Parts: sequence; C-alpha cells; structure tokens
Amino acid sequence: MSNVVITGASRGIGLALTKLYLARGDSVYALCREATDELRALDVQIVEGVDVADTDNLRQALSPLDKVQIDLLINNAGVLCRDGLETWDPQSVELQFKVNALGPLLVTQCLSPHLHKGSKVAMITSRMGSMADNGSGGYYGYRMSKAALNALGVSMARDMAERGIAVALLHPGYVQTRMVGFGGDVSAEESARGLMARIDELNMQNSGQFWHAKGDVLPW
Repeated sequence: MSNVVITGASRGIGLALTKLYLARGDSVYALCREATDELRALDVQIVEGVDVADTDNLRQALSPLDKVQIDLLINNAGVLCRDGLETWDPQSVELQFKVNALGPLLVTQCLSPHLHKGSKVAMITSRMGSMADNGSGGYYGYRMSKAALNALGVSMARDMAERGIAVALLHPGYVQTRMVGFGGDVSAEESARGLMARIDELNMQNSGQFWHAKGDVLPW
C-alpha cells in the first residue's frame, strides 16, 4: 500500500485518480480548496483549504501532511482561461501561471521533505504546452503556463535524480471535465486509468519525459 497525494482532487481527473488509487488499496490524501459531496463519500483523507495559487498560506494548508511519508505526489490542480491575442488580460494569465506552473513547484517544494528514494512525482500538464504540437494558436495563458510546467518538470527530474525520485510530465488527453465544458473526447475515468498506467511505468530511466496518457512520447 502506498501513500498517494493528489491535488485538485474534488472533481474531474483528480477525483477519478482518487477513486482508482483508493480501489487499488492505497492510502489517498485528497487535496482541494473545498471538498465535493462525491469526494466526501470516499474513504480518503481529505485536506481542504489547499489553494495552490495562495503562495502565502500554502505551506500552512499542507501542514496536515507533516507526518506523512509520500510515495506518490500527483500535481493535478489546474485552470484554463480561453484567452486570445486580442482578448487576453493580465489577471487571467497570472492566475494560470500561479495555478498551473508555480503551484506544482511550491507544492512539491513544501512536500519534498516527505519524499524518499523510490517516490514519484507526476505533473498533469498538457500537450498545449508543446511548441511543436501547436497548430492552432490561441489560449495564450494556458499554453505558456503549461510550457513553464514542462520546463519545471524537466529541471525537477534532474534535481531529484540524486535522491532517486522520478518525475513524469503527463498529458491526460482531451478530457470531459468542467474545465472544457465537458466537450472532451475521453472520460475522466478512462484518462485516469491511462495516467495511472504511465505512473506505474515511471522509473529513473524515463524520468523527465513528456507522455500522453495513452503512452505516446510527446514532442516539446
């Protein structure tokens, strides 16, 4: 049984991952700003009040994990704003950077003392952060923040290698969640199964790679 910590666990992909790891027999710590009824119905440790964009209070919000030895940390919390060249605004771009890029960095930094040799860190990123895969433009804040997250993940994989901690950058697919108005082409449950499979395959040899949940290695 492993201790699994998941951010953004109240709904969508985070909730689906929470259910899968719970069903596998792991001890799950579900981090969220506010728990949903569906999350409360599960036999997991819920840590509310975790806003990854709240840099001033994040360390205190994570204090319930102070005595937890973490085997797997999944940085899943994210936000998307539909901003274009003529419609973006500084506040939405800043929010996306805080949640999508800075949040995973700070959460991992705060919880780093509880990681050990053999622990894994998974960043739920997006192929929209890929330069080579950008064929449609738009979504400025989201694309930039996910590109920053990808850069973060590669650096973290290098920095944590000496501790024997592997890091994955994982694109979940176009998932039917509230973030995209439920317009995706894969369910949160199917995406979560793919993400779990990729995390199971994560090791020190492939640490720092950028994968699709289906298993394809994605271009930077």
